[in-house]
Amino acid sequence: MLLSKLLLPTLKDAPKEAEVISHKLMLRAGLVRKVASGIYTWLPLGLKVLRKIENIVREEMDASGAQEVLMPMVQPKELWNETNRWEKMGPELLRIKDRHERDFCLGPTHEEVITDLIRNNVKSYKELPLNIYQIQTKFRDEVRPRYGVMRGREFLMKDSYSFNIDEACLQSTYLTMRNTYKNILERIGLDYKIVAADSGAIGGDASEEFHVLAETGEDTIAISSESEFAINTELLLKEGEDISSLEGKPSPDGKGTIQIKKGIEVGHIFKLGKVYAEDMKANVLNNEGKASTLHMGCYGVGVSRLVAAAIEQNNDDKGIIWPHSISPFDINIIAIGYEKDQQIAEASLKLYKDLQEMGYDVLLDDRKDGYGTKMKDSELIGVPLNIVIGKQYIETNEVELKSRSGDSSLNDISNLKTILDFFK
Repeated sequence: MLLSKLLLPTLKDAPKEAEVISHKLMLRAGLVRKVASGIYTWLPLGLKVLRKIENIVREEMDASGAQEVLMPMVQPKELWNETNRWEKMGPELLRIKDRHERDFCLGPTHEEVITDLIRNNVKSYKELPLNIYQIQTKFRDEVRPRYGVMRGREFLMKDSYSFNIDEACLQSTYLTMRNTYKNILERIGLDYKIVAADSGAIGGDASEEFHVLAETGEDTIAISSESEFAINTELLLKEGEDISSLEGKPSPDGKGTIQIKKGIEVGHIFKLGKVYAEDMKANVLNNEGKASTLHMGCYGVGVSRLVAAAIEQNNDDKGIIWPHSISPFDINIIAIGYEKDQQIAEASLKLYKDLQEMGYDVLLDDRKDGYGTKMKDSELIGVPLNIVIGKQYIETNEVELKSRSGDSSLNDISNLKTILDFFK
């Protein structure tokens, strides 16, 4: 992509309404623009990151054996009445009427829709287990949207739902999803914790949250310094424990001591059991030919929230530092004198095409601006590697390779593949 053609409205300063670093940087780096409270347009740069995360999620879900569908965002009241959630969900559920005065809602989640699909199309235990997922826009009418896409009203989510013949089968699927979520977060390159959690409005027998550790996180979690033990302090507060008294105490699992951290919830997995299946009479015939109520699980990942969480964990005073796996571009070619020197322009375009053929996602800064402006913009948007081509190239056939972390070196352009491997 030529930067001169890219819709990239960067800002020197973030609007005052932006409170957390991810919101500030997403606005400054031209990733999103606000349309209404908690509702954003994703611009080209932001959408590239969003799609890269979406693709990682899809690849790992497919590898787990889950099957992708796409369900409607608009859902009828009748399905929600079956589980009594039309009223239980409260004002977060945005209710609408069509021209015939029939009641619908904008889907914040899809338990009712997917359970209706399965009860009408799956009849035997031989067809189980099933794990069905989608990556789709959700809407929750938050009372106070804040922190940009971190807590918006409209957001992109991967939600999946498993259907199992019994508790043992559900447990197996649940553990598969647990490992799948670990794979997703590790591929993105985030520091996270799996946290025992409250099931909240979704309900069910048990649940765990996946938290990206960050000081701006809305959740407070107690974790062990030496093990995977972690719990959302909401659960402890329900039991009347004093959170302040936990710091430095031995971990309940006997490994390390308790530390209090802040986390951003990016995923949540639930053992629903029979909660929705009983309400909606979702049964199949078991191996004895008798009707058996399905055991369900549901599993959510905030795809758009992961963009913000990644920025919260990866930034400095210059801008975003993307993990390589989700960076909008792998390499930015900073051409100094592109518009004035034909030799630099030709060399830059050849390098651009060569790198694309090698499989890299490449940006070419062909603007008339000087080195300082171009480098500042590149650091702001977080491209992992810059290749600076200017006078040095004309004189010695060398280009400067400069990583987002600040490492740099002059290198002969003919040895580019070896050099790029070094900078990975």
